[in-house]
Amino acid sequence: MAEKSWSFAKAFSGLFNRSEPITEDTWDELETALITADFGPDVADDVLEQLRADVERFNVTDVKDMRSMLRDAITDRLAKFDPTLKLSARPAVILVAGVNGVGKTTTIGKFAKYLGTFNKRVIVGAADTFRAAAVEQLATWADRGGAAIVKPQQQGQDPASVAYQTVERAIAEGYDICIIDTAGRLQTKGGLMDELSKIRRVIEKLAPVSEVLLVLDATTGQNGLSQAQAFIEHAGVTGLVLTKLDGSAKGGFVLSVQQKTELPVKLVGQGEGINDLTGFTPHVFAQQLVG
Repeated sequence: MAEKSWSFAKAFSGLFNRSEPITEDTWDELETALITADFGPDVADDVLEQLRADVERFNVTDVKDMRSMLRDAITDRLAKFDPTLKLSARPAVILVAGVNGVGKTTTIGKFAKYLGTFNKRVIVGAADTFRAAAVEQLATWADRGGAAIVKPQQQGQDPASVAYQTVERAIAEGYDICIIDTAGRLQTKGGLMDELSKIRRVIEKLAPVSEVLLVLDATTGQNGLSQAQAFIEHAGVTGLVLTKLDGSAKGGFVLSVQQKTELPVKLVGQGEGINDLTGFTPHVFAQQLVG
């Protein structure tokens, strides 16, 4: 992940920039900072419990010395989930899901660009045929990301057939990565989940699905997670992509969402530009979160 100035690091800077004895007020202030940063009460309690034990074990007495301990505690929690993208198959087929409005289409373009930095040839399938503007929007972002695209051959074409044609072309033309955009509305309706299942079944006649990535908007926090719960329960999600982290003071959501979903964060979006999506590295994120 690129080095950036993260707004949520401010939640902890006021606490750790002081050299003074650790008191109960210190713990209260730290708890407030964790909750403010959207760790959620359960994760905040767990982190505080671990930190109290570490402070006692290592006989730490100064507030300033707690910063590195908190960073290590967060890294340990994040590292329980493997952020590695599974891209060894040829082509590696990736389904991208998410509620409309989270930045799913732009994320696909940025993902293609990111993969291109590793010299991967990428093709994108516009299988979100339910949304009128989705195909052209995806075409624009695929072009920015340096990816080829397969569009519906006629309006309202079955999404599964678009996905099939994309994988078929990926195999025929030797693409490394095949990314399929899927519909994002009606997330509480069984019909959409049935459609995702159908896309997967059709694709797997040609090639296995390597990843199913769910895009979440970090600025919506717990509310965004509840909106996406149907995808997690029914779509076979293998990893998370968090967008808009640069505009959020709630970086602790990363820990909370991994604990609640038991899914790894695999990619993070940190801005609006085509290069602002990167892989997720736990120790780097912990450094940026705590400062």
